[in-house]
Amino acid sequence: MRIAIVDESTARAAVIEEGLREAGLTDIAILTDRKGLVARLTALAPDVVLIDLENPSRDTLEESFLVSRSIGKPIAMFVDQSDEESTIAAVDAGVSAYIVDGFRKERIKPILDLAVRRFQAFSKLQGELAEAKSLLAERKTIDRAKTILMKRRGIDEPAAYALLRSHAMQSNRRIAEVAEALVTAENLMGGDL
Repeated sequence: MRIAIVDESTARAAVIEEGLREAGLTDIAILTDRKGLVARLTALAPDVVLIDLENPSRDTLEESFLVSRSIGKPIAMFVDQSDEESTIAAVDAGVSAYIVDGFRKERIKPILDLAVRRFQAFSKLQGELAEAKSLLAERKTIDRAKTILMKRRGIDEPAAYALLRSHAMQSNRRIAEVAEALVTAENLMGGDL
């Protein structure tokens, strides 16, 4: 597992690195300069990013959001002090674990594991949500296509669905694709549905 440590303090970064090495993790990169951080992290392609800050600013949290979006990996953030607004902003920025005043080397590995598991769980939920939205959109398109066929051909709903299904099988396409083509053609022809 490749881990990137982002910390402007080399002493604090060394403590994190020591905690990781004691846990048997050796593929570690330390980034002490925040300039060009997103590009450097993207090039490094870490599996997890650990960010250590004394007090996160709004700019830092926005940067974390960019990091989270660009690399799509778990981020754990250690801060010395925080307020409710910063905590909410960190979670909204995609930080998987936000640890306030919990910086001890023996806690690094369990926090890393937590960040990875939370990231995986969140990613799974996002995937399931995207799939559900896609299926719902397909269902709506199929319903519109059935309505078009019912109106144009004067048939009932089961017959319209059977027609869509038959055409999909003949053309070796999914029913949703056939329905989308029918809806698009109807829109182009100036249909009122």
